[in-house]
Amino acid sequence: MAGFDLNSTVERALTGLLAFDDPALVHFTRRDLLGEDPGDPAGLLDAPEVQKILRSQAPEGYWTYLGGRKSAHPTENYHILQTYRILGILIDQYGLDRSFPPVARAGEYLFSHQTPEGDIRGIFGSQYAPHYTAGIIELLIKAGCQDDPRIEKALAWFKEMRGEDGGWAWPLRTTGIPYPKAIEMEDPVQPDRAKPFSHALTGFVIRVYAAHPAYRDDPLAQRAGELLKGRFFQPDKYPDRKGVSYWLKFQVPFWWGSLLTALDSLSKLGFSARDREIATGIAWFLENQEKNGFWPTGYGSGKGAARNQAWVALAACRMLKAFSGE
Repeated sequence: MAGFDLNSTVERALTGLLAFDDPALVHFTRRDLLGEDPGDPAGLLDAPEVQKILRSQAPEGYWTYLGGRKSAHPTENYHILQTYRILGILIDQYGLDRSFPPVARAGEYLFSHQTPEGDIRGIFGSQYAPHYTAGIIELLIKAGCQDDPRIEKALAWFKEMRGEDGGWAWPLRTTGIPYPKAIEMEDPVQPDRAKPFSHALTGFVIRVYAAHPAYRDDPLAQRAGELLKGRFFQPDKYPDRKGVSYWLKFQVPFWWGSLLTALDSLSKLGFSARDREIATGIAWFLENQEKNGFWPTGYGSGKGAARNQAWVALAACRMLKAFSGE
């Protein structure tokens, strides 16, 4: 890590993080960057955002999809998508887990859409959604479900769906079957495993292995990590989030893959900052830190954008601290 001063980079972000008007952000900054004991995160439950979320949860455990594109087909279930999104807020920004009943109910709702194959299906009707399956399974692991046999079932499915090169791609993209045709099909389209991996999708899946302590050394995860870091700042092989600019679009809770999510995962998988490609990624964060100690996120301006930037800064500092601890 010659030439890298990761600790001073983190220190430059601390003032802004500790002064930000967000008790949850300050709580986890103190815990993760300063090593303090800020107390039980359950004390954050009174936050207006949390209370609003809890009031809108259905008795069955899901949250109703309200915004954006409406489901265009009767087999599409966007309530799964909305539940995944909300669960990310509760787990990643408020530190809640399955011991909290609303999180447990949401987890069971999502597990109820797991197929015998192991994937979470329904957002795209009959078709596989490996990226959303990965995001959901990652959150359920973080919520404390890592020993649940349904997690093992999902991991077995990811292993089965992997391409010949060791990465993942959305089956519809590897076959060229258009979505409007696929959504009318009774069975899911199988991937062409000879086609190259998508780093956008592989970045999603690798987070599952990074989140699970028992699978971080799995050769499958290590191979995927090698593939992912080899694609930094390159366009994807498929149309979804193909542009190079997507590497630098950051948001918390994590959603689509980016340079930040990739480095975060690779730090957990044991990759080294001495690695040439990882060093290139880290260098971007050292060279692009703004005067306030934060980083550009690629997402607009305003109150919501400012809060996202602060949470992104915390995530970036956690990643840099992980690499500095080698």
